This record gives sequence, structure tokens and C-alpha cells, in this order.
Amino acid sequence: MTPEAPRVLCERDGHVARVTLNRPAVLNAMDLRMHAELAEIWDAVEADPEVRVVVLTGAGDRAFSVGQDLRERAALNADGAAPTTFGSRGLPGWPRLTERFAFSKPVIARIDGYALGGGFELVLACDLAVASDRAVFALPEATLGLVPGAGGAFRLARQIPLKTALGLLLTGRRFSAAQALSWGLLNEVVPADELDACTDSWAQSIARSAPLAVRAIKEAVMRSVDMPLEQAFATRYVWEEQRMRSEDAVEGPRAFAERREPVWRGR
Repeated sequence: MTPEAPRVLCERDGHVARVTLNRPAVLNAMDLRMHAELAEIWDAVEADPEVRVVVLTGAGDRAFSVGQDLRERAALNADGAAPTTFGSRGLPGWPRLTERFAFSKPVIARIDGYALGGGFELVLACDLAVASDRAVFALPEATLGLVPGAGGAFRLARQIPLKTALGLLLTGRRFSAAQALSWGLLNEVVPADELDACTDSWAQSIARSAPLAVRAIKEAVMRSVDMPLEQAFATRYVWEEQRMRSEDAVEGPRAFAERREPVWRGR
């Protein structure tokens, strides 16, 4: 019997980890096995000191991901499985990226084609997002008797105006990459044949930055975004404690003064 292909592919290219949802025949729908494989990859990426940035994408050119594998969900329902709700605690792959609130490496979503339901929720959980001009987005859960349980109901209302978010959440309406860009959900939209170059440009720009500074900035931004400014300044941040005492904090100014490229050691 031919072994089944992995649901997720991961390869490292220098300081960039490229993670690919690998079920193109079903538009990269996410089943429980995919979630379990993803969890192992997130653990490995977080622990790898050579990885400075992650690019997350879907196999093929039809979809980033259309979200939950509804055929699997229907079969689980028929077998009496517990209903889904907000969050994935107790399910395979927990904590999933949408709930890895302390994940320190920046993640860039590379989107071509459909990003629907849980696929779009993954995009919302990424730190940056670039898309082809043929990308299509939606959270259709309300039309299926479900809720956007992987954070879509929470993150969308924090990332775009409330009435715009509710209009999309309550109707499941699809919207284009151009609309997503206008709302600030994407960093850049390009023709499909330029998507790889665009994604690589963002990834390499991050990879060239000091890794501890990148982690410190990401943590400070994500933890403080809902804080009053006074509290944000007074909060201690784990990665900033490491950065401020690191060799890299000295190397950056020294390299500037010596008119050379810095050599980051991440310690």
C-alpha cells in the first residue's frame, strides 16, 4: 500500500521556514490529522534557533485553505462526537496557531485562491499577509449553522471596523483581495505570477533583521495592543528582557558605526 502523503509540508530555506497545507485535491481543507501535523511543525519551528520567519501557504493555486473538512465533521457528528465551539482545547493539534498566543516567530500568510472559514482564520492569526489579486475570502460559518471558532469572530472585529466585520460574519459574504487590502487585512496584493517574489521579499526583509529584536517587537505589540499606554510601558516582556542584554543589541550600533552589515547571533 502506498503511504499517504503528509498533510503538511515544511522545509527550511536559510532562516525562512516554508509551511504548506498539502491537500490540494480538497482545496487544502483541514482535517484532524492536518491539525496534528501542524502542531508538531509549530513546535519544531519555535524551537529551531535558525528559523527567523515562517511562510504559511496552501498547495496548488486554487486555495490557501477552505477551512474545516466538513465531510469529516459530518462523519464525526454522525458518530456522536462533541459539537465544536470556540477554541480547540482537547482536540488534535491543540494549541493550534490560532491559539498559540506566545508564538514568537513572525508568520507570513501567502494566499492564492480561496481562504475561507478556518483558512481565513489562519490568515487572521498570521502577523503579515500577502495575496494574489485572485484571492477570495469569507467566514461562511453562519450559513452552515456554525461559528468561526478558530478566532474569526474575535480577530476580525479587532482588525477592521466593527460594522464591516459584523456584516461579513453574519452573512458569510465573500470579498476580494482588493477589499481585504483596503480594510488593512493584507500587507500587499500582487498578480499571481508575482506572489512568490512578493512573499520572499517580505520574508527576507524580516530574516535580515535582528532575530531577538523581531521577537521582542512582536511580543510587545501583541501583548500591549489592548492595554492603556501607561500599562504597556510598565509591562515586562520576556523577549525584550533577552534582547536588551544580548550580543545583538551591541552588534547593531557597532556595525552601523563601522559601516558594515551586522552579524546577528540571536543571543
